[in-house]
Amino acid sequence: MDVFKKVPVREQDPQVRATNFEEVCYGYNAEEAMAEASRCINCKNAKCITGCPVNINIPAFINEVKNGEFKKAFDILSCSSALPAVCGRVCPQETQCEGLCIRGIKGEPVSIGKLERFVADWARENGIKPEAPANKNGKKVAVIGAGPAGLTCAGDLAKAGYDVTIFEALHEAGGVLVYGIPEFRLPKEAVVKKEIENVKSLGVKIETNVIIGKSVTIDELMDEEDFKAVFIGSGAGLPKFMGIPGEQANGVFSANEYLTRSNLMKAFDPNSTTPIFRGKKVAVVGGGNVAMDAARTALRLGAETHIVYRRSEAELPARVEEVHHAKEEGIIFDLLCNPIEILQDENFAVSGIKCIRMELGEPDASGRRRPVEVPGSEFVIDVDTVIMSLGTSPNPMISQTTPGLDINKWRCIIADEATGKTSKEGVYAGGDAVTGAATVILAMGAGKAAAKAIDEYLQDK
Repeated sequence: MDVFKKVPVREQDPQVRATNFEEVCYGYNAEEAMAEASRCINCKNAKCITGCPVNINIPAFINEVKNGEFKKAFDILSCSSALPAVCGRVCPQETQCEGLCIRGIKGEPVSIGKLERFVADWARENGIKPEAPANKNGKKVAVIGAGPAGLTCAGDLAKAGYDVTIFEALHEAGGVLVYGIPEFRLPKEAVVKKEIENVKSLGVKIETNVIIGKSVTIDELMDEEDFKAVFIGSGAGLPKFMGIPGEQANGVFSANEYLTRSNLMKAFDPNSTTPIFRGKKVAVVGGGNVAMDAARTALRLGAETHIVYRRSEAELPARVEEVHHAKEEGIIFDLLCNPIEILQDENFAVSGIKCIRMELGEPDASGRRRPVEVPGSEFVIDVDTVIMSLGTSPNPMISQTTPGLDINKWRCIIADEATGKTSKEGVYAGGDAVTGAATVILAMGAGKAAAKAIDEYLQDK
């Protein structure tokens, strides 16, 4: 075995998977996982741990995999992560743990994410769950939102003995894991629901169809229902648009709506009662992971699909793996292009998207080179559907109904980065509700930090 190269991961053939919603990557089997784990040199000063937002003891769990001790590996993972099977699939490991792997200096880094996925899947298939706490302390904590931040915070607090209830606005728990990430990247029944069951097995209660700010307020939870602290992990589900002419045309969608219909409501299934517009030619505006998800979903629904992005491929914010998979499947990338108008026919339906070509100028505040329009370079892409994937912001309902809770100009809750503490006594927040749209693992890291801070706050009280 070449120790400088990763053990390859088996995947569906691109031409086959482009026509179905089954998971693209098959993951490692036991033999492959043990071989890949043997590439880890078990660094004493393991930089991979510092690169993990939830601080998993990566060398320790990998060492157990190498020795075939998969149960021990899962126990180590469970100490830090409430959602290992999810993280193993959707975390941007290449810029986090694997990006700091010493093996990567002279070769390819260890496939930490794929090993995490293997261990979590093995535990699920063998009926192994995290251990529930032996004793409860009787103190109630409310968690708003059953997404990655909320599930992580709730799991850690339950392990510490708290009586935790999650209040979820949708009819199903999971947040972005169920409504945002497609089935072919993250299976819902086999993975997400099982991970949520693991959190519930710790004693966490989940109440769905509860809209905080409408069904009940934070003040009512604390003053009338005796919750001693509240964590807000409500995410960022309010889509952004460009404000260009034609955005109100029939056939223009936000990526949020499009993906929610497909992922949560199963509109891709012919037997589903939820409608979804199956365009013949689709343009997805944006270059992040959500844009890739929307484009690859549209492709699977039968469309010729374009990614329209105003910068070059080097600046695409999506994971390299997702861009690679999208290209393999036949997504067309129209880079250094920016939409300036959505064209309509006589029935106000999308008939095309007018773009202008861009070139990269000097770096902007983000450090990326600023795209500049090329005069006279306008052109039209013939499409009947446009999906806007330009980011999201938090829904203001919670902040508007919670006196004393400060927000910034982007409607994000202002919270301490290290603890999640907000301007309101006993209220903490983290994840996309604080940062705006970001990654699953960063939301989990925020939930974990807030759980620790809430525990310290309630113990002091």
